[in-house]
Amino acid sequence: MRRVVITGAGTINPLGHSVDATLEAFREGRCGIGPLDIRDVDRLAIRIGGQVREYDADARFNRQQQALYDRFTQFTLIAAEEAIRQSGLTFSGELAAEAGVVLGTSGGGLNTQDENYRAVYEEGKNRVHPFIVPKLMNNAAASHVSMTHNLKGPSFTVATACASSNHAMGQAFWLVRSGAARAMITGGSESMLCFGGVKAWEGLRVMSRDACRPFSANRNGMVQGEGAGVFVFEEYEHAKKRGAEILAEIVGFSMSSDASDIVMPSQQGAARAIQGALRDARLSPDQVGYINAHGTGTAANDKTECAAVANVFGASADDVMISSTKSMHGHLIGGTGAVELLACIMALRDGVIAPTIGYEEPDPECALDVVPNEAREAKVDFTLSNAFAFGGLNAVLALGRAP
Repeated sequence: MRRVVITGAGTINPLGHSVDATLEAFREGRCGIGPLDIRDVDRLAIRIGGQVREYDADARFNRQQQALYDRFTQFTLIAAEEAIRQSGLTFSGELAAEAGVVLGTSGGGLNTQDENYRAVYEEGKNRVHPFIVPKLMNNAAASHVSMTHNLKGPSFTVATACASSNHAMGQAFWLVRSGAARAMITGGSESMLCFGGVKAWEGLRVMSRDACRPFSANRNGMVQGEGAGVFVFEEYEHAKKRGAEILAEIVGFSMSSDASDIVMPSQQGAARAIQGALRDARLSPDQVGYINAHGTGTAANDKTECAAVANVFGASADDVMISSTKSMHGHLIGGTGAVELLACIMALRDGVIAPTIGYEEPDPECALDVVPNEAREAKVDFTLSNAFAFGGLNAVLALGRAP
């Protein structure tokens, strides 16, 4: 069983177009949620979201590339470029054959789908672009990352709704730990802030019209976001031998299924995933200093997650810090766990805990240390990152300080 470390990180999300910008926003407790700037927003009941602002696709990709790259793929390629550049790896020869890509997404090319439904049903067109299918397919981002960076090893896409990124990163972790790969590019991406995407989520009646306030008694729902987070997972000895900077170590991973309800979360299912990650990492609850919560800002999620943490951590529950950065960047659905992993890295590397902003009223059913409104300096040795998806699919990663 090989040790697995993170040697590169990249992102583009509502808080920033890079890792440094995102971590600065975490430290400042900045909110990236605002009025939506999309077509037909006036027909929506929900008009806020965590959009990637000041993004110019023309400055990043030529017309031929944009014909192939949906917005979620564009975000992935930008984040992957930053992560691979930081890692210092060049994929050629044996390393190219032993490195691959596992990415998470829920909707894939939803912007492309939305545009083409309009063209066919609203505008009455009978022909669409010949590259629509390769542009909208869920594995498009993984495929383009593999082609761009010459990654010839195991490559695929995971789609498990809001847990997609964590499931993808867990698979990448297992591949490197088992020796099936020497390095993996992994994370997730999502861009469903289009008319059809928001309208579909409106139907669930779980969306806030004004803000995301996880764990606060006056919370009133989740807020959608968009963006990508991508990492380089590398076998420790390989990274050490080449003198790479190590950001953190992946020490454990676990998955569970609620097997109960398609939308309502289960305390028992979440607890099994948390317990499994601790067991895989050979950690006791009192060793974990910080948990990046799934923390959507819905009553069902927040109460269930807090109960699961309290159940697993027992007497240690009062000592662990738990925060939801969704309060700042919104819920990136299939990409959310990847962007949130940056908060775990920041806690381990920099000793700064990202806050839960928008916290206004204590909730007795969420009586944990939720790091309200302001970032906190604290030394932690181990962190957990939770992701609990519709369909009852749960994935929890455990990270440790860089060895």
